[in-house]
Amino acid sequence: MKTIFSPLQQKHQGQFEFYNGAVVEGYENTSRASFILSRIEEVGLGPILDPQPQSLDVARRIHKPAYVDFLESAWRLWREAGRPGTALPYAWPARGRYKDIAPEPIDALLGLYSIDTSTGFVEGTWEAIKASQDSALTAADLISEGEQACFALCRPPGHHAGTDFNGGYCFLNNAAIAAQRLLDAGASRVTILDIDYHHGNGTQEIFYERADVQVISLHADPRNEYPYFAGYADEQGSGKGEGFNLNIPLPEGTDWPQWDSALEFALGNVRQFGPDVVIVSLGVDTFEGDPISRFQLSHRHFPLIGGRLASLATKTLFVLEGGYAVEDVGINVAGVLSGYEDAMRR
Repeated sequence: MKTIFSPLQQKHQGQFEFYNGAVVEGYENTSRASFILSRIEEVGLGPILDPQPQSLDVARRIHKPAYVDFLESAWRLWREAGRPGTALPYAWPARGRYKDIAPEPIDALLGLYSIDTSTGFVEGTWEAIKASQDSALTAADLISEGEQACFALCRPPGHHAGTDFNGGYCFLNNAAIAAQRLLDAGASRVTILDIDYHHGNGTQEIFYERADVQVISLHADPRNEYPYFAGYADEQGSGKGEGFNLNIPLPEGTDWPQWDSALEFALGNVRQFGPDVVIVSLGVDTFEGDPISRFQLSHRHFPLIGGRLASLATKTLFVLEGGYAVEDVGINVAGVLSGYEDAMRR
């Protein structure tokens, strides 16, 4: 299996976030990608390739163009305002109580286009965002050209980014952009199967009224976990998209039998939809040792997940999302990918 990754994705580094009432170093850091790359090489998964340079055309269709422009200019505006450190929001518009305007100060823009304080900008953030989406698009193109499966090692991740907002370490929605690219290349239906611990609220929002992309997510119950305001079972899509969005919220402490049962239910819905390609939003923060999550999957379960996904016998694009136990994230990501490869060879 080919892995797509650019060293430019490591330029998003040294950022801070607010967590548990304190300013802390960002949990989404460069060591995540380093451990994954090292493990992929160790197990001999396949070649690691640089992405092809890509335009922002697809991103500007998935996201509002003004939002993409903001991402590209945020760090420059922050520095022009004379600010040091990480560019983080501190003020947000109240829902339904603000004018439809485009404010000029960077502090206002940070709040306008964000949902939390985890997604800060530093000097290399835009280069990393752009390279991350390039990795997703390059991997999608390889799938369209005939590859059975590819892994887009997307860092920063993407599934919390919606049409015009960032959050949860996510800026551009890499999986959504890849899905649109696959449709443009001739796929008639695409499924995004999100197995991250946290609900992919951005992915849901982007495709909520569409019938050509099925979005399925199994995740921690949002009554108790981020992103709190989306991911409930009664959110099933609307308009043309009604019935094409499936959320499977799970309780704190979910163990393998319970999680595996939810996955099998999700896979049954994928088979019923019959996609040409499945995009797996691959989060491994379901791991029992993850510092910000509360599920109980162990190392031995991640190859089993790969085997379950291979049972779909559908072209599969893996797109990295979360997982923050950095010394274990490489083991778990490579476990899923190797488990998939092993099952496909049988």
